[in-house]
Amino acid sequence: QVQLVESGGGLVQVGGSLRLSCAASGGTLSNYAMGWFRQAPGKEREFVAVISRSLGITFYVNSVKGRFTISRDNVKNTAFLQMNSLKPEDTAVYYCAATSRTSTSRSDYDYWGQGTQVTVSS
Repeated sequence: QVQLVESGGGLVQVGGSLRLSCAASGGTLSNYAMGWFRQAPGKEREFVAVISRSLGITFYVNSVKGRFTISRDNVKNTAFLQMNSLKPEDTAVYYCAATSRTSTSRSDYDYWGQGTQVTVSS
């Protein structure tokens, strides 16, 4: 059973940056593609980014392309989401998740973290 714990969220002004981390335990991160999702109040949880298991292939939702970067350190069993040029519409709870295959679909993910709040103030 893989446990995921996010950290790095917080309050930031428009245009600022945050780096989210997702630490994994109880399993080997390199066995999984890692994704980030977010959920704003009153909205469904949406895909943000995913990185494949070993080749580092990445996909992003259009709204974050060029601003967010997903990465991973399989030695440290940690995934990251670097968020730059943040906008108020990026405000949400951000979740990391693990899946056996690279996917943008929430239903394909087997393990989820508890989430970390990101608030972008204008």
